[in-house]
Amino acid sequence: MSDHKIIDNHPYIKYSLPQPEEKEILEKSKAFYEKMEKRRSVREFSDRPIPREVIHNLIKTASTAPSGAHKQPWTFCVVENPEIKKQIRIAAEEEERHSYKSRMSDSWLEDLKPLGTGWEKPFLEIAPYLIIVFKRTYEFGEEGKNKNNYYVQESVGLATGFLLAAIHNAGLVALTHTPSPMNFLTKTLKRPENEKPFMLIPVSYPADDCWVPDLQRKELDDICVFY
Repeated sequence: MSDHKIIDNHPYIKYSLPQPEEKEILEKSKAFYEKMEKRRSVREFSDRPIPREVIHNLIKTASTAPSGAHKQPWTFCVVENPEIKKQIRIAAEEEERHSYKSRMSDSWLEDLKPLGTGWEKPFLEIAPYLIIVFKRTYEFGEEGKNKNNYYVQESVGLATGFLLAAIHNAGLVALTHTPSPMNFLTKTLKRPENEKPFMLIPVSYPADDCWVPDLQRKELDDICVFY
């Protein structure tokens, strides 16, 4: 039997996965959870080099995420050039300074205190790579007719989640950084008008003397309801 067929004029391939025993499924699910449970957002990065091929693999993994109508409405811009990283840091800190001094509410600032974060972002120059995720709100078509993308926010959020899991799985660390507004990233990286910045993610090894807040995740009963 062929592994390919045409359905409604579109190509399909036969899909299957090995069917492990229930015990193996349980062991795999537990092992993956225990690995991911060690993931932390880090603000103390090392400048130790990372092979570019590693970044290639991380982004290819992110791009396996599902997307609306399989439009894959994302672009991953990888910045390793020190001068561009410096430009990004200067612009990001300018926005963050305004946010911390006048845009954020008192309650928001209070909630941030356990994280030890502020407007200064030296990691934007220290980390060997910055991955800036852009969402593609539409695609350029022929004769000036743009083509819609669907569920863009949800799709790019899923891809970003896959990226963060891949980063941790590789033994690296990351931070989800969202300086607001982020329009300076479009200008700095000269991105087309159909792309909007979604998230800025430094990727690195942790610094030799790296500390993270001792935060506790919610228990299963607080986040899950069975019916």
